[in-house]
Amino acid sequence: MDLESIPGVGTKTARALAELDDPERALRAGDVAALARAPGVSQGRAARIARGAIRVEHDDPGGFLATDRAREVYRAVLALLQARTVTDYAAQRLETIYPSPSRSRIEDVRAFAREAVEREPDPAVLEALEAVSPLSEPGDVRVRERCLATTDAERYTEAREAIPELSVEIVEDAQGLAELARGYSTVIALDESFAGVAIDGDVQVEPDALENPAEVVPERPLAFFARNREPIVAAIEVHRVGDLEPDCDLAALEAGLSRLEADGTVAGDDELDRLTVAVDDLDAAVGTAESVANDQLREAIREEDVTIEGADLLSLVERGAGVDSLLSRELADEYAAAVEAAREHLLEALALDTGEAEIARRVFSDEPTFPVERDDDAVSRLREELTAAKERRAGRLKRELAADLSDQREAARTLVRDALELDVELAIARFADDYGCTMPEFVWTDEGVDGDAAEEADGGDVGFRIDAGRSPLLDEPLEAIDPVDYEVSGVALLSGVNSGGKTSMLDLVASVVVLAHMGLPVPAERARLRRFDDLHYHAKTQGTLDAGAFESTVREFADLAQGGEGSLVLVDELESITEPGASAKIIAGILEALDDNGATAVFVSHLAGEIREMAAFDVTIDGIEAVGLVDGELEVNRSPVKDHLARSTPELIVEKLATEADDAMRANGGDAVSVSEPQFYDRLLEKFD
Repeated sequence: MDLESIPGVGTKTARALAELDDPERALRAGDVAALARAPGVSQGRAARIARGAIRVEHDDPGGFLATDRAREVYRAVLALLQARTVTDYAAQRLETIYPSPSRSRIEDVRAFAREAVEREPDPAVLEALEAVSPLSEPGDVRVRERCLATTDAERYTEAREAIPELSVEIVEDAQGLAELARGYSTVIALDESFAGVAIDGDVQVEPDALENPAEVVPERPLAFFARNREPIVAAIEVHRVGDLEPDCDLAALEAGLSRLEADGTVAGDDELDRLTVAVDDLDAAVGTAESVANDQLREAIREEDVTIEGADLLSLVERGAGVDSLLSRELADEYAAAVEAAREHLLEALALDTGEAEIARRVFSDEPTFPVERDDDAVSRLREELTAAKERRAGRLKRELAADLSDQREAARTLVRDALELDVELAIARFADDYGCTMPEFVWTDEGVDGDAAEEADGGDVGFRIDAGRSPLLDEPLEAIDPVDYEVSGVALLSGVNSGGKTSMLDLVASVVVLAHMGLPVPAERARLRRFDDLHYHAKTQGTLDAGAFESTVREFADLAQGGEGSLVLVDELESITEPGASAKIIAGILEALDDNGATAVFVSHLAGEIREMAAFDVTIDGIEAVGLVDGELEVNRSPVKDHLARSTPELIVEKLATEADDAMRANGGDAVSVSEPQFYDRLLEKFD
C-alpha cells in the first residue's frame, strides 16, 4: 500500500508510519493503537488515518453522509456505541467503523459484527478491561555503567543504531580498551581481535553482540514489560475470565512479570536483595560498628585498674608513647574483644558471605587505637566488592529474565490487542442487546439479498423495510418506545398529526440505514434494505428561509435530482422554506425528479394532499394516524399506514368537539346551546374532506 495515497497522509506522516513493524496490517485492521505508536501520530489522528486507508482499500469514494443531519445521526449512533466501551482504545477504534456504500467494506464489518453480537458482556470481563490500554514503547532507556567498544567506524555507526541504549566508543588498541574499563563497570568489545587480551576490569569480547541485543542490553525488553506490566496483567485476566484462547502460555508470562519490578529491575531474588541492602546500608553499619567497639572499650577502661610503675611510665614518656601503647600493653585483650564485636556486628548487619567477610574484617585494624576508627580504604574496597557482586548478580538475573520475556513480546502485544478488540466487540454486543438489534438483510440491487434470505430477493424496486423498529435517538427507555413498522419503495410522502412521530420515524430510518451501512446490527426485529450510495437527510428548518437560503436549498435538490439513483432522501417538512402554496409545487417537482431517477425518498409534509394533486405521477402517501384524543392527549398508531392520508390534529379536535356537542344535545333532549351547535362543527369538518 502506498502510504501517501491515504487521504491526510503526507510525506512526513508516511515516513513515521513506515517506522512501524507492519504498517499495512495496522492500516487494514484499523489497529489504532499500533498506528498511534508512529512518531507524532496521536490516537485520534490514527483513527482518521485508518478510515482513510480503509476507504482506499475498498475503493470507497466517501461522502455517504451527504447532509449535516445525516452526519448528526451518525455521530449520535456512534456515541451510543462508544458509551458502551470500557477502554479509550475501543472508543477510538469504533471511529474506524463508518457508513460506506462499498459492498466489500460493509461485508467485512458484518462478518466482524456477527461474531461480536454472540459475545456475552460478562461483568467480570468488563471489570478486567478497565486496566487494559495500548502498549507503549519506552524510549528513555539508558544504561550508563556499560558501553560498547570497537576500532571500526562503520561498526561504530551500526552499533549506535542497533543498541542506542548504550554508549558506543571507538578505541585504537587494548590500551584504549583498558582505559574504558576504568570508567565503566562493563565494556563489551565488538572486535574479535581483542579475544584473549588480558585487561583489568570486566571486559567482554562479543563480536555477535549486535545480533543479540537482549543479551547485551536486557534492560530493553525488561523496560518494555515493566512499562506495560499493568495492561498485560489485565489482558491476562481478560483472557481467563472471558474464556479466550491466547497465543501464549499465560502462566509463564504472568510468572515472568511477577519477577519484574516497576523500575525494570528483577524482583524476588534473595541474594540480589541481600547485596542491595548491604550496599545501601554499608556506611550506617560501619558507623554503628564503630560505636559498638568504642562503647565496649570505654566500659573496659572504666572498670579496669591499671597500675604503672614509675620507671615504666618514664620509659613510655621518653619513647613518646601515647594511649595506643598503653592500650597495647595493658588492655590488649579488651581492645581485641571490642574490635571483634565491631566486626561481628558489621558481618551480621550486612549478612556478608565468607569472601566479603574477609574484606570487612579489615575495616577495623588489629592495632590498638582509641577511639576505634574505620579504615576508609577497606570500606571503599568492601563497597566496590559488594557493588560489583550486586551488578554481576543483577546483570545475570536481567539476562535470564529478559531471555524468558523477550520471546513473549509479540505474544503480549497480541494478548493486549485481542483484549482491546474484545472491548470493541462487547460494545457492539451491548448496543445490540440494549436496543433489541438484529443484523439487517441487504439487497445488492440486481444480485439479490444476502445471507439466509437469498430466496426472497426479487430484484425489484427495493428501498427499505423495518419491522418493529425503535429509534435509538429517542431519549426514552427502550420499553417505553412503541415499536413501529415502515416500508418504502421509491418515493413516498409521510403525513400525520403533530407530535405523532413523523420526525422520529425519519430518525429511525436514518439510524437503521446508517448502522446497516456501517455493517452493524440495527434497532429492529427485522430490517431489509438496498445498498444506498448516499444518505440525504434534511431536518426541519426553523421559519421561512430568505431568498438566498431558499435558492441554495433548491440548487441542492437540483443537484440531487440529477443523479439521485442509489440515494436515500429523507426530508422533514420542506414546506417551511417558503409560502405553503409555492412549497407544494416545489416539493411535487422534486419528487417527480427523484422518482424519474429511481431514488428512494420519504418527505414528511402537512401538504401531502396538495402535493399529490400537483405531482405528475401517482405519489404514495403514507399516514401516521391518530386514533383519537384521550384526556387531551393524542392516541397514535405510530406505524405509518400505507396509501393513507392521515388526518391532522385540528381535524381531530373539531371532530372531538362535534361529538361532544352531539352528546350534549342528546342529553338536553335535542336542544342545542349557543355556538356549540353540532351543525357548526359539522360545517368545519366538511372543510377537511
